[in-house]
Amino acid sequence: MIELRAVSKRYGDFHAVKDVTLEVARGELLAIVGASGSGKTTLLKMVNRLVEPDAGEVRLDGKDVREGPAVDLRRTIGYVIQHVGLLPHLTVEDNVAMVPRLLAWPEERTRARVVELLELVGLPAATYRDRFPDELSGGQRQRVGLARALAAKPRALLLDEPLGALDPIIRATLQRELRKIHDDLALTTMMVTHDLIEALTLADRVAVMLHGELRQVATPHELVTSPADDWVAELVEMARRQGASLRALEERA
Repeated sequence: MIELRAVSKRYGDFHAVKDVTLEVARGELLAIVGASGSGKTTLLKMVNRLVEPDAGEVRLDGKDVREGPAVDLRRTIGYVIQHVGLLPHLTVEDNVAMVPRLLAWPEERTRARVVELLELVGLPAATYRDRFPDELSGGQRQRVGLARALAAKPRALLLDEPLGALDPIIRATLQRELRKIHDDLALTTMMVTHDLIEALTLADRVAVMLHGELRQVATPHELVTSPADDWVAELVEMARRQGASLRALEERA
């Protein structure tokens, strides 16, 4: 479904992404993890052409993403970022309806889609459609952002730290709901996260990056039991230590 073939990107002397080849199967949720500056977001943005690679090729459904206008491509790919980016002067309904209206959907169809999606993300339209972003909590704004990304029935969904700014309880709830939405809609999803635990619990496969290079792509089980190198092993061990610390606290009680 999504193919990145030997893609690279430089910013001056800094090599943000180095010769990465990666495939995301139809219906798969792939998480990309790594330290800050490892190239995760740059790699993600190559799919919807917010970043153009210096070398290599990105294909969606077998077609080179550069074959048509970038704006047309982006209207077929859902995109959610950490700080949502809702337009503050538009209501929830108008934010969610943006892409369908740009695509000239009939207004009746657009309104029905807004109602459907707000229900899907747990924000009943009767209560929330006329509110403005500053009348919502952080978690509610993130839900609206997800609804907006899904509005035009995209071929793929790109998530760039979508839950990173939320408090732990809301984040855990939205993690479960995000996975359910992915499964229910049979989406093909790429998600960037700094949180290895989040990646291991949500994703079908996890891609680990360091200094612009792809170090390992594996299922959660494979990543935990057979890390490809010392750096991946250290990352997994850090997640284990976090779990062990919680268990130790429980045993003290």
